[in-house]
Amino acid sequence: MDKERVKKLIRELIIEIGEDPTREGLKDTPRRIADAYSEIFAGYDSDSELSVQFSEDSEMVVAKNIQFYSMCEHHMLPFYGTIQIAYIPNGRVFGISKLVRVVEKFSKRLQIQERITKNIADELYSQGVKGVAVIADAEHLCMKMRGVKNDAKVTTSAFRGTFEDKKIKEELLKAIHTK
Repeated sequence: MDKERVKKLIRELIIEIGEDPTREGLKDTPRRIADAYSEIFAGYDSDSELSVQFSEDSEMVVAKNIQFYSMCEHHMLPFYGTIQIAYIPNGRVFGISKLVRVVEKFSKRLQIQERITKNIADELYSQGVKGVAVIADAEHLCMKMRGVKNDAKVTTSAFRGTFEDKKIKEELLKAIHTK
């Protein structure tokens, strides 16, 4: 990201909304936003390191309540929540930090919630797991800040794998929803 260009664009935006970019509280805002955006959108340059796996025999791995923060690609406002991941390994498991990194890789981008769940499921499945379920629950500030009077959380899910036996998919869902 070209931080100098971002600073210039933010300065122009401040002027466009009717503010004075030289006033005390706004003088450093373009720099602060450029710095923040380099962190918020770090997912474009990150590696989830899923190639690092450990030999373990496990029937199912479940990671719950992985927090994520993202930016809505339609309004460039935040949405945030938690992600649950359940997968059936194929003789190798991922460390929990790798699952957190894959969540960050895809959430730290301009996104929609439905794509985050799909991206995470696709990435895990591409590493040879037998099946994976990803569920995300999120609150969208693009709705709340724009006056939509609804506190509903949005839930999305994605599944990958060969689920000839419906029982496997049901077990993944049960594992994710068990407290």
